[in-house]
Amino acid sequence: MTLRAGHGPAGGGVQACPITPVLDIVFSRWTTPILWTLNQFGRQRFVELHRNIGAITAKVLTQRLRQLERDGLVVRTYHPEVPPRVEYEISELGRSLAPLFAALTDWSSEHLVEVERARAAFDGADA
Repeated sequence: MTLRAGHGPAGGGVQACPITPVLDIVFSRWTTPILWTLNQFGRQRFVELHRNIGAITAKVLTQRLRQLERDGLVVRTYHPEVPPRVEYEISELGRSLAPLFAALTDWSSEHLVEVERARAAFDGADA
């Protein structure tokens, strides 16, 4: 699929922002914490992953893991044991997002205080 600035897939309609599909994949509500956790802690069983992420429900974690597997960002491995064992790990494609997350971490460290100041000033102006 070829994307050009201001256009959708080749032969498709107009797309306002060419990175929108990436944002939809990578920055949905639970995707980033799941990928970060798998990258930090390596291969994990569902229960471990659920515990390490925290506030996510089992249903939502299941849905997000399926989507991430479909997108090629997570690998699911089924072990036919008794009882069966399923493990999840970040794929090479998922790992390729590390520079993006590192850049966002750097930006956050450098600018989040400014954002908080701007919010406080804005909220104070409404009072």
